[in-house]
Amino acid sequence: MDGDYSDYPEELTTLVAPIINEDLDFVIGTRVKRLREGGSMTPQQIFGNWLATFLMKVLFRADFTDLGPFRAIKYDKLLSLNMEDKTYGWTIEMQLKALKQKLSYKEVPVKYKQRIGISKVSGTIKGTIFAGFKILGWIFKYSFKK
Repeated sequence: MDGDYSDYPEELTTLVAPIINEDLDFVIGTRVKRLREGGSMTPQQIFGNWLATFLMKVLFRADFTDLGPFRAIKYDKLLSLNMEDKTYGWTIEMQLKALKQKLSYKEVPVKYKQRIGISKVSGTIKGTIFAGFKILGWIFKYSFKK
């Protein structure tokens, strides 16, 4: 989860339940509109999520609806992903690598509130542009990778 106070730590049990009860590998807390506080996501975040998940659906037959940061994954599966990105693209990298490795996954709706402070990513033009390029870069990199 992000450390910006936008996620609800008390929902962690909801997030890990499918891993424990259904033996799934990976769970994403999806920031659905009905559970989001007004203004908690910028229009560019909403559009970027839609575009990225749409491209994953078309290119990889994925069922993701969000790139949400509140997520849980089995430790051995996380290690197997060999994560590289330390900036804007880590969420999409994890999801694409999970798809490539055919990990079982699920999304669970979670609440989401306005963050504390200004985001370096969605709160600035530079951050938004860099994040967009990074996310699209990962998608296209993996769409051509065998």
